[in-house]
Amino acid sequence: MSRPIAGTLAQTYLRRRGITLLHGTGNLRFHPRCYYKPDDSPSETWPAMIAAVTDLTGRITGVHRTWLAPDGSDKAPVDTPRKAMGDLLGSAVRIGVPDSAMAAGEGIETMLSLRQVLPDMAMAPALSAAHLAAILFPPALRRLYIVRDNDPAGDAARDMLMERANADGIEAVCLSPALEDFNEDLQRLGIDALQARVRVQLAPEDVARFMSLTP
Repeated sequence: MSRPIAGTLAQTYLRRRGITLLHGTGNLRFHPRCYYKPDDSPSETWPAMIAAVTDLTGRITGVHRTWLAPDGSDKAPVDTPRKAMGDLLGSAVRIGVPDSAMAAGEGIETMLSLRQVLPDMAMAPALSAAHLAAILFPPALRRLYIVRDNDPAGDAARDMLMERANADGIEAVCLSPALEDFNEDLQRLGIDALQARVRVQLAPEDVARFMSLTP
């Protein structure tokens, strides 16, 4: 059975990536022996971080698995250490409770990295660029921060999501990392540099509302 990630190898894995603030992550859990099926090979078991994918009502529509090394130091040494299944289109792994502002991006680690400096903003990892472009908007949303990865797929997802948000009367603001993604920024540049980069991209009123001033 899966259990909350506190005190597990999933927490170890996230800490190794610079992610220590884990409040509001009830949709993330840990399984010590999660099945992994390589192509044309017998099933294996590895520890895994399990993420519930939910729709706007909180109904679980899918699941995402990140298989981990036995000591939690990295992802498991398998061909595809991340896999999702279920009805993912429009849904996301929801972290925190969205109100008039939230952030949406691709990867779980990317969005948790951003939450280290925006601890009170709801985050919605959509798990891929294609699913990010199709994410559904909460009814009260008025400002959407689109967290892009530095690659062509990330640019295309940003453009499509920005167009959809604007058509619904939602202000769309792009947040861009210095490196490939915000987790790489956090690990290689540090939390102070991450905070400084994000701060200048936020709407001024959201700096005081969401940003931790003492990372």
